[in-house]
Amino acid sequence: MRKLIAGMKISVDGKMEGPEGYADWVAAWQDDYDLTSQVDACVLGAAMYRGYETYWTAIQTEPDGHHWIGDNPPTPGELEWASFAARTPHYVLSSTMESAQWPNTTFLRSLDDIAALKEQTGKDIYLMGGAQITAGLVDAGLVDELRLIVYPLIAGEGKALFAGTEHRHGLELRKVQQLSDGRVSLIYGSAG
Repeated sequence: MRKLIAGMKISVDGKMEGPEGYADWVAAWQDDYDLTSQVDACVLGAAMYRGYETYWTAIQTEPDGHHWIGDNPPTPGELEWASFAARTPHYVLSSTMESAQWPNTTFLRSLDDIAALKEQTGKDIYLMGGAQITAGLVDAGLVDELRLIVYPLIAGEGKALFAGTEHRHGLELRKVQQLSDGRVSLIYGSAG
C-alpha cells in the first residue's frame, strides 16, 4: 500500500500561515522534505489548490518573473518543484470543484476516494495541505507519515495546522534533524 505523507512548514506555535493567508516566514517553496523521488502523486484540498495552481503555473510559464509570494524570482529549488509539479498527477479533494487548468488534475469526492488512491499501484503520495484536509485525513487515519519543518518563530495570529483535528493522535518520532537558520525537521509516523 502507498503511504500518504503530509509535509508542512510551520511556526513553533503550530501555525501554517499568518494573517496574510500564507507562511510569510518561508523563504522558498521547494521540496525541503526530500519527497520528489519518493512520490508520484500530490493531494490537496480545494482551497489550497486554487492558489497553488496559479502560483506554480506562473513560475512554469515565467520562470524569471516575480510572483505573489515574496519579491524575489523563484529559487533553483522552486524551479525544480515547478517542473516536478507540471508532470505529476494532482488529486484535489473537493465536493464542489469541477475544473482545473492543469490537465493532470483529478477530483476526489470523499475520504473513501483517498483510501482507494492509496491502494493503487505506485510510489507514495504527498499530502500538501491545507490545514483542513490535513486535519481531516489525520482524523480519518489515512496519514501514514508527517514531515514538519519547524521555523524558529512564534507566529501569533494565523491558521494553526491542527486546529480542525477532532481527536487525539499518538505519533512515533522517526527522525529529527537540525537545519540551517534554526529550523528543525521532524518526521513522525502513526503510533499504531
